[in-house]
Amino acid sequence: MADDGLASHRRDPIKSSVGNVAANRRRQQAITVGKERREALVRTKRLCRVGISSDNDVPDDGDMMIDEEQSILESQTSSAVEELKSAVMYQGKGANQKRVSALRELRRLLSRSEFPPIEAALTAGAISLLVQCLSFGSPDEQLFEAAWCLTNIAAGKPEETKALLPALPLLIAHLGEKSSPPVAEQCAWALGNVAGEGEELRNVLLSQGALSPLTRMMLPNQGSTVRTAAWALSNLIKGPDPKAASELIQIDGVIDAILRHLRKGGDELATEVAWVVVYLSALSDTATSILVKSNLLQLLVERLATSNNIQLLIPVSSARKVKKASWIHATKQIWHSTTCTLVLRSLGNLVAGASHATSVLVVGNELTDNFIASLVKCLKSEHRVLKKEAAWVLSNIAAGSIEHKKLIYSSEAVPLLLRLLSTAPFDIRKEVAYALGNLCVVSSEGSGMPALILEHLVSLVDRGCLPGFIDLVRTADTEAAKLGLQFIELVLRGMPNGKGPKLVEREDGIDAMERFQFHENEDLRNMANRLVDKYFGEDYGLDE
Repeated sequence: MADDGLASHRRDPIKSSVGNVAANRRRQQAITVGKERREALVRTKRLCRVGISSDNDVPDDGDMMIDEEQSILESQTSSAVEELKSAVMYQGKGANQKRVSALRELRRLLSRSEFPPIEAALTAGAISLLVQCLSFGSPDEQLFEAAWCLTNIAAGKPEETKALLPALPLLIAHLGEKSSPPVAEQCAWALGNVAGEGEELRNVLLSQGALSPLTRMMLPNQGSTVRTAAWALSNLIKGPDPKAASELIQIDGVIDAILRHLRKGGDELATEVAWVVVYLSALSDTATSILVKSNLLQLLVERLATSNNIQLLIPVSSARKVKKASWIHATKQIWHSTTCTLVLRSLGNLVAGASHATSVLVVGNELTDNFIASLVKCLKSEHRVLKKEAAWVLSNIAAGSIEHKKLIYSSEAVPLLLRLLSTAPFDIRKEVAYALGNLCVVSSEGSGMPALILEHLVSLVDRGCLPGFIDLVRTADTEAAKLGLQFIELVLRGMPNGKGPKLVEREDGIDAMERFQFHENEDLRNMANRLVDKYFGEDYGLDE
């Protein structure tokens, strides 16, 4: 079914005076995630250096020879491909073992360096040989080793990944139920690397039918195969086209599997499944609606609320480029920390994407109270990413009904948000500003200006939030500057007894707005000039 994923039901009253850009902002969150993931081998592309199943006789090659001379490694790789070519052509006694040994040697060379000799393998003609080794009826050990080689080639540069195009139909075919679990998982790993390369290759995989078999692999209760399939799926559906996400959510058993893995799965499995939820909820309104109608919101809130290690000091970015077999204790912390962040991102997407989501958050309900308490907990955390995500989720809730605005306004979140607005790094301050701004307005009918919640506006201004918004006006970020100008407009228009202009002047707001007098951005220029002309014109101050 076609999906209108570009539409958004998110309510963003503070932005209504300059147009509703909610859908773009929610989609940008997904794009940002994608860019972050591309920086990390451990997320978007993964080298396979250690056997994925203890059931296979896969030798441990010991320490990775990262410092080995690249030229020697490339020469050995070229020789290994020639040996494989000879093994593929050989039809005599022991042919199967000869091919497996040649494949294992090539796989070993492609796994030994942090920068595998992929170019040498491709130049020597490895792909066509590996495709032949994937033929149906081949022994599992041969299929496994061939898929492993392709996995590491797919972890290379874009043009190296594209070299796998001839192998894709067979890799997808070996995801089927007739394949052994190790072979199917290794093929899924290779396809996950291909999907992580970009939209063009994702579309090729989708057109060749990769979505359905990968989804079936995610349905069982546990195991590394489930984790690998979930990771590959998250790469496959990450857009920007929402069609794949919409198709995935409607496959039988997917919702039950997502809920089960998030409820009972370990942190590693929950993290991979949470990535799937992030992309489903960010890209597809169809998926968002289905997810909200399930028990997912409650489950995510429970997982967030019951976390004992939410104040982990290891940011998500530090998980990047961590070797898969290293830093065991740190990796567990990173997984858990990432899970918390992804739970927040999923919650924010769900609240942003469907009106039903905020109706589930009934004021006075235990679920809602736990949700707000968990967000407060994240705001208090020393974990930068958790603070940012929590502020973003609060901004989505604050864009909802009057009851939701009052709920947040009366909570412990507001003092924390006010402090963060003046002290936090810029990216956090921008999310905080959305949350505080949304507390002060309600959407109006049509395209008119948002109506004020005067009590909230006066209280927040009295508690010192105005300088933080004026600081945003001074930034080079046009979205943040527009947000600051919008709040200044609320103060100028809404503060009782005409105090708004004096308050803005006292905080050097006039100077901040006048920098846009000849600005290249037409929206910012017109908005700032209009405010200055209207509230600080020739007659300003004459009545004093």
